[in-house]
Amino acid sequence: MARVTMKDKEEKKEFEEKMLKISRVSKTTKGGRTISFSVLAAVGDKKGRVGLGLGKANGVPDAIKKALASAKKNIVNVSLNGTTIPHEIVGKWGAAEVFMAPAYEGTGVKAGSAVREILEIAGVHDILTKIRGSRNKHNVAKATVNALKNLRTAEEVAKMRGKEVKDISS
Repeated sequence: MARVTMKDKEEKKEFEEKMLKISRVSKTTKGGRTISFSVLAAVGDKKGRVGLGLGKANGVPDAIKKALASAKKNIVNVSLNGTTIPHEIVGKWGAAEVFMAPAYEGTGVKAGSAVREILEIAGVHDILTKIRGSRNKHNVAKATVNALKNLRTAEEVAKMRGKEVKDISS
């Protein structure tokens, strides 16, 4: 029996976990069919950090553990502008394309499939999205994370260019 350490308890509190897809996969070999499981999981802290992982094993619990460990290794920081994203963006992965646009406060998460689940655990509360091309959950999830990873606020862009953001409201 595995011992649960204090570090494990802290990590569970730090991230929220979501299983996006659990697939039963069978491979035909000379000796018959071999059945295994594939799990796509996402983790996030609802404060602008999200990760995506894939785990494969002969049992579902082992596949889930592997997927969550992989997701925690692949965490990306998301630039948020309050409860929404700073600008429109298109994330691409394989044949899947995910278009995201900022929305006014109170709009909610207008998204479907894996996009909604990833955005919710990333901490986005108001956004408009559209999936184009493939609706394969793996590709849609990776396209979503790709888009979130490429978001930049005006301050971040100015800092990279060595400039200042001027306040035009006054």
